[in-house]
Amino acid sequence: MLLNLDTVPPFYKNYVKLIEETDPIQALRISGNRAQELLHSIPLAKQDFSYASGKWTIRELLCHMIDAERIFAYRALRFARNDKKELAGFDENAYAPESNASGRELKNILAEMAHLRSSTIDLFTGFSAEMLSRKGNANGTELSVASQGFIIAGHETHHLKVLKERYFSAWNG
Repeated sequence: MLLNLDTVPPFYKNYVKLIEETDPIQALRISGNRAQELLHSIPLAKQDFSYASGKWTIRELLCHMIDAERIFAYRALRFARNDKKELAGFDENAYAPESNASGRELKNILAEMAHLRSSTIDLFTGFSAEMLSRKGNANGTELSVASQGFIIAGHETHHLKVLKERYFSAWNG
């Protein structure tokens, strides 16, 4: 299913532009595989590294990615089921300190990410073409079910880029 960028709300366009695939399930598979490969290269000693004061640690960033994927997948489920109730937004900056990231082992966070992605792919695989085209409203923004798959993959890809450019380069540079 080719996603028309004109139908993606401005806030999410930069995420979706990072995705080359034209099928949301393929986008989820590829971004998930890339994420696992990169994230397993993080040295345990760097799990609480932050590239600047006030920025999330690596574990906090990964927990944010998990939270966001769950929320985007939940939106997709609601929209696919033709639920017409508007969904509330979420404040990722309020969620991060509540994620218990520092109380969790990095290997467990990475395993959870892999399980979650597998579950998200299963969810999207169960959607018909009609369901993928359905729309709903979240945080005052109209979104399609398919766009949620691309947003999940793009959001993850965005944060992998941030990890490489800001976190990895700060400890390597």
